[in-house]
Amino acid sequence: MSKPSSSARQVRVIHRYLGFFLAGIMALYAISGIVMIFRNTDYLKVGKPVVQTVGPGLEGDDIGRTLRLRDFRVERTEGDLVYFADGSYNTATGEAHYVKKSLPFVLDRMTHLHKATTNDPLYFLNMFFGISLLFFVVSAFWMYLPGGPILRKGLYFTLGGIVLTLVMLFV
Repeated sequence: MSKPSSSARQVRVIHRYLGFFLAGIMALYAISGIVMIFRNTDYLKVGKPVVQTVGPGLEGDDIGRTLRLRDFRVERTEGDLVYFADGSYNTATGEAHYVKKSLPFVLDRMTHLHKATTNDPLYFLNMFFGISLLFFVVSAFWMYLPGGPILRKGLYFTLGGIVLTLVMLFV
């Protein structure tokens, strides 16, 4: 059995300690990613009553746009009151009463990791994390001897992961 080269040993050391460093970040990304799967439901969300006065006389979808409510739909109208999911709007006074649902503070901040753009300081963490994950992908192949049975089997599993992901993307 041959000894790994100096560069292979160095890549293994970087892989190991970078892995330990990123373990916490990966756990938070994993948890927030799982929570984001349910973002179009009320799962884990907490309701907070809101009273907001906007312009009177709004109709239909203009109410939802003004109040910034997603999937807004008028359920019924009784006199000056327009009822919608979790609230109502008075067309005469412009006063809206509704329940705003959002994730608890910590989960909301964690899901912000996935939504960061170049205008957000988290952008640098996201770039570092993404580049580190790419390094993990490449450096994982330095963990085993070239041409060995473990590496060969690992390549089959890698191909399987790529194929599964492509199938799921296009189904």
